[in-house]
Amino acid sequence: MAQPAYLGLTEGALRERAEGLRALASPCRLCPRACGVHRDRGERGFCQAGLAAWVASFGPHCGEEGVLVGEGGSGTIFFSGCVLRCLFCQNATISQLGEGEELRVADLARIMLHLQELGCTNVNLVTPTHQAPQIVAALSLAREAGLRLPLVWNCGGYESVEALQLLAGIVDIYMPDFKYGDDAAAASLSAAPDYVERAQEALREMHRQVGDLVVENGVAVRGLLVRHLVLPHGIAGSEAVFRYLAREISPQTFVNVLAQYRPAHRAWERAELARPITRAEHEAALAWARRFGLDRAGPH
Repeated sequence: MAQPAYLGLTEGALRERAEGLRALASPCRLCPRACGVHRDRGERGFCQAGLAAWVASFGPHCGEEGVLVGEGGSGTIFFSGCVLRCLFCQNATISQLGEGEELRVADLARIMLHLQELGCTNVNLVTPTHQAPQIVAALSLAREAGLRLPLVWNCGGYESVEALQLLAGIVDIYMPDFKYGDDAAAASLSAAPDYVERAQEALREMHRQVGDLVVENGVAVRGLLVRHLVLPHGIAGSEAVFRYLAREISPQTFVNVLAQYRPAHRAWERAELARPITRAEHEAALAWARRFGLDRAGPH
């Protein structure tokens, strides 16, 4: 099995990447909001994160895509805060309501190593965008202490290309959501009126770095894995999402078309979100993916 990408970087190179990402945090432009807060002065912006690692939970997770789980489960670390405010977020207590604990970078490194000791298949960083400097600094420490697991960047798709470029050669598997094919829906449901263009830019950069998903012996080792959550009444704009992936990224893009939508958090405030999706809605989304030639699209 291929070794993780970050093992090909020197210790000094990893430290430089962490320092570059930290520079993007003050004034902050780690995500496309570029809110400009100075985290080094204790200011907190839209995501509410500071410069400490902010973690809600961690441990082996067997509910991820099969290619990430392997025999030991995916070693998830759930980070608190988020660069989006999805009305229907199923993890809103973590992403929007402040649940979690601030840790030292050394503690985050120990968590990564603990996941390896438990036999996890990878280190799966869930909602990492706004904590990239802390993560890469911790990775540097963990690697020196023997970390050898692939790194999964499990994000919402609303990413800064400038920040992503500093992750080149560090991340093995990018797993972004591609939530919307329509900016009006993104503005209304996730407070991100420029989501589509920013996600498209991010997907291009991710694919440039890692290419299509490579699976060895049933386990993903490198590449791009995209998630798309089907929403009721087609409001996510699934057709446009799949068209873009097939025509502008790659027809070999590995896409998990998710049928798990259930009303959560503030979804009940919107009539169009107040019910689960139907089987017909999920099948219609899958049909669009296949119509555009995405042969690796499906429930995964």
